Amino acid sequence: MADRSQYQELARQISAMGAVKRVTTRLLPTECPGGSAAVLSLLGRYGEMRMSRLAELLAVDMSVTSRHVAHVADRGWIERAPDPDDRRSRILRLTPAGEEMVDELGRRVTDMFAHHLSDWSDEDVGQLNALLARLRTSVGDCRAAHTST
Repeated sequence: MADRSQYQELARQISAMGAVKRVTTRLLPTECPGGSAAVLSLLGRYGEMRMSRLAELLAVDMSVTSRHVAHVADRGWIERAPDPDDRRSRILRLTPAGEEMVDELGRRVTDMFAHHLSDWSDEDVGQLNALLARLRTSVGDCRAAHTST
């Protein structure tokens, strides 16, 4: 087990990651704020899904999810189709315009990291990816921590 001071430093480093998130958010097109980008990215990654599943993945309540979904639907980036298994539910899926926006968002973020990490080796970037994935796996789902207290 690592020394306690290393965990304290990790906490400081994770907290400082807010600056990276802010830089990433500033890259988004004005018509696609962070919540909308998250909806599009999740649909791009996981494919069509119910609103309840999207809310789980976003780790926010249904009212917040509904607002984000309404925003992207109003711009024609997603469609809401009746769920054949439950007509009360809707299946959310990307439209071709939504797929284009997902591609644009991905390009912007990838270009930003490529620019800022241009002096990093492929091995360093790979190690960061592996360690961040390991951290996410070790910490688990943050919603579980909120519901158990």
